[in-house]
Amino acid sequence: MELDALALLVLPVMRITKKTRNNYQGAYTRYLAPNLGDMQIEQITSDDFSNALRGLPSQTAYQALMVGKSLMREAKSRNLISDVVTDRCKAPRISPCSSRFLTWDQLNSIELGKYSEQIKFLALHGLRWGEAVALRQEDIYDGLVHINKSVHGETKSRAGVRVVPYVGHFKKFPKTRKPLAKVLNANGVNIHSLRKTYAYVLKSNSVHVTTAQRLMGHASPMVTLGIYTAVLDDEILSTGKILIDKYMNQVEGSSS
Repeated sequence: MELDALALLVLPVMRITKKTRNNYQGAYTRYLAPNLGDMQIEQITSDDFSNALRGLPSQTAYQALMVGKSLMREAKSRNLISDVVTDRCKAPRISPCSSRFLTWDQLNSIELGKYSEQIKFLALHGLRWGEAVALRQEDIYDGLVHINKSVHGETKSRAGVRVVPYVGHFKKFPKTRKPLAKVLNANGVNIHSLRKTYAYVLKSNSVHVTTAQRLMGHASPMVTLGIYTAVLDDEILSTGKILIDKYMNQVEGSSS
């Protein structure tokens, strides 16, 4: 059996979310099919997979390799091969994404264009893009935004089903993120950065990290903590001023 035939058989029935399935099918079509699609499964080697992934950005290569692993493991479970060659492929090292984001004050001071309300809503409520697009006015009641679905169907995880305090700015989102992304990219950030803005709003208002975890829909508080540890230069300066005012004056007073 050729790899293309296996992919056509397996990918549509994998037990994954619709969004992940679309990502897997896209990764297979773009990165694996051109070089490996017409090869017999039993003849594909780990070097063949490595060569197909060579030169790709690390995150892209990682996703394509995960697709390859899933297909080859499925092939083994169907007794089409005896050796899962992708298990010998070294996963690419993924570099951590930049923590660059805008504070609410910074965001509120720039011209955001036609979709300024939608951008501000994301920054003050922390929804993922898919959750925001699926949101309707009737999902906002009793002072809360009720998040229980995504444009892809289910939320990213069970933790994604949540409520967050509503603080205004809701307007229906466009089907495409492009007009919002264009404005944000021009200011050095992206749509996902707005979740970091929201996290920073929570942190700045002394919201505990475990509460922030619930509000952001993170499955683990460690994910939220990773965002909470972001420190801006002005925080370091203001902390220095606090410590100087509190402790240096005491030292000078005791020495006089």
